[in-house]
Amino acid sequence: MTLIHPWECVFDENSKILILGSFPSPKSREYGFYYGHPQNIFWKTLARTLKQDEPANDIVSKKAFLLQNRIALWDVLHSCKIEGAADSTIKSPIANDFSYILKNSKIKAIFTTGKKASVLFEKLCAKNIGFDSIYLPSTSPANCAQQKNEKFLKEWRKIREFL
Repeated sequence: MTLIHPWECVFDENSKILILGSFPSPKSREYGFYYGHPQNIFWKTLARTLKQDEPANDIVSKKAFLLQNRIALWDVLHSCKIEGAADSTIKSPIANDFSYILKNSKIKAIFTTGKKASVLFEKLCAKNIGFDSIYLPSTSPANCAQQKNEKFLKEWRKIREFL
C-alpha cells in the first residue's frame, strides 16, 4: 500500500535551513508530527546543537521551537511504499515539491537526516532544485551506537554555520 505524507512542511519566510528526513515512521504518524517516536533523539539533538532547552513534548511547542530558530522541517518523500519504519524497504518513492518553500523562505542549506534521506534527496531532488544536501547522522533508535560518539554531535553542529 502506498502511503502519503501526512503533514505540510513547517517553515516561514525567515527559515534559513531545511532539515529533511526520509518519511515519517509509524510512531511519528501515530503521534501526529515529525520525530514522534519516544526513543528518537531528534528534538534532544537539535536542542543540544542550538544550546537551548528541548521543546515541550507537544506539536505547538515543537513548531514554535523550529520557527524561532529559523529552521524548516519536512521529509524528502511525498509518498512511498514502506514496511514499518525500515527505510531500507522504501519502494516507489515520489519526492515532495520543494519549490514553494524555496521561493517563500531564506533557505541557504538543506540537511538530510540519515543515509536513506540523503540518497533519496540526491537521486530525486538535488538536480531539480539546485541544492545538494548536507548529511546529518540519523537520530532514529536504530542508530543508537553512532549517537554516543562525539562525531555525531560534531556533524549536527554544522547547522549552526547557516543560522
